[in-house]
Amino acid sequence: MRIVPAPLEGLFIVEVDVFRDERGYFFESFRKEWFDKKNIVGFSGEFLQDNESRSVCGVLRGLHYQLPPFEQAKLVRVVEGRIWDVAVDLRRSSPNFGRWFGVELSGENKRQLFIPRGFAHGFVVLSEFAIVQYKVDNYYSREHDRGVRFDDPQIGIDWPVERAKLIISAKDKALPTLKDAEVFD
Repeated sequence: MRIVPAPLEGLFIVEVDVFRDERGYFFESFRKEWFDKKNIVGFSGEFLQDNESRSVCGVLRGLHYQLPPFEQAKLVRVVEGRIWDVAVDLRRSSPNFGRWFGVELSGENKRQLFIPRGFAHGFVVLSEFAIVQYKVDNYYSREHDRGVRFDDPQIGIDWPVERAKLIISAKDKALPTLKDAEVFD
C-alpha cells in the first residue's frame, strides 16, 4: 500500500497491492496501521461509519461537507464502475482555499482518495453505473450538513461530463456558492 500526497495539502491517493490469479483478486482496502504510521492531519485516527451509494452514469453528487463538531474525513473508493472524484479545500487559513483536486477512481484501478476534514467532496459517475463506498471518521449530522455548488465559477471544477447530461438532485442544485457558504477557519 502506498499513500501518495495529492497537490492539495492533506489529500492523499491511496494505492493498494492487488493480488490477482485465475480465481480473481484480493486486496486489503483498509488497514488502520497504514494511517497510524502516517500521522495524518485532518483525521481523527479512527473511521466510525461506512457509507455506500449506487448511481447511474451522469449522476453528480456534491459538493458536500459537515461543519464542526461533526466535520468528517473520508476515504473514498469505487467497488464497481468509474467516477471522477473531487475534493475542494474549504479551510480559510489554507493557501489552497477554494482550490480543487480531481482523480478517477474505479473498480479496476482500486485507487482511493483520502479527504481530510475541512474539504468538500463530490463525484460524477463516468460509467454505466458506479458503486461508491467511503469511510468517515465522524457520524452524519443533518444539522451540520452543508454544501457548495458543483458549478461555482470561483472554484471552477472541470467536470468531465457535459452539463446537459448531468443528473443532480434538487438539494445539490440549491447549494450556495463558495462566497456565501459556511466554511472552516
